[in-house]
Amino acid sequence: MSGDQIPRAIYLLLFLVLVSTSLAARQLPLKKTAKMAFAWVAIFVVVLSLVAFKAEWKELGSRVGSALTGAPPEAEVGPSGELRIPMREDGHFWVQALVNGHSIDFLVDSGASITTINRNAAAKAKVKAGIRVAQVETANGTLIMPRAMASLEVGSIQRDQFPLLIAEQDGLNVIGMNFLSSLRGWRAEGRTLVLQP
Repeated sequence: MSGDQIPRAIYLLLFLVLVSTSLAARQLPLKKTAKMAFAWVAIFVVVLSLVAFKAEWKELGSRVGSALTGAPPEAEVGPSGELRIPMREDGHFWVQALVNGHSIDFLVDSGASITTINRNAAAKAKVKAGIRVAQVETANGTLIMPRAMASLEVGSIQRDQFPLLIAEQDGLNVIGMNFLSSLRGWRAEGRTLVLQP
């Protein structure tokens, strides 16, 4: 047994002694004592599973709510200020972000170097293309995209004068590594992406 398993074993043993002595003190028939012991164990297992898997229960509730309403699951701010983004049905992490105060749906993509918005989203958010351009290698070949600056707000995480690229073709709006690397940290926890401001 490791050092942290010994206290757990002691707590479990004390719990079992407490339950067994309380049942023995009542001097009930064996069948009734067994039923009560089973009930106590069942209560203990239910409480333990609620505590140990609270994040999974919360995610399940969010997914059931999304299925009932038809709306995608929303990102939430966690207890220490981190942004928790649930995975959508397509297996990707999507988040509503504000670009110059306008709401735009973004795919969070650690494979993209620079945060990119398409020209329609840029027009909606009044993002003006600068005179500088960037050469970007994509699966469809090399693209030349104008650079721009805008305010970007993802949940509680805000960046002013944040560098973006504007894609001429319609397509995805992507939050890339230039945003993720500006964070204190980020990680995937199962079906949840956690962004630490």
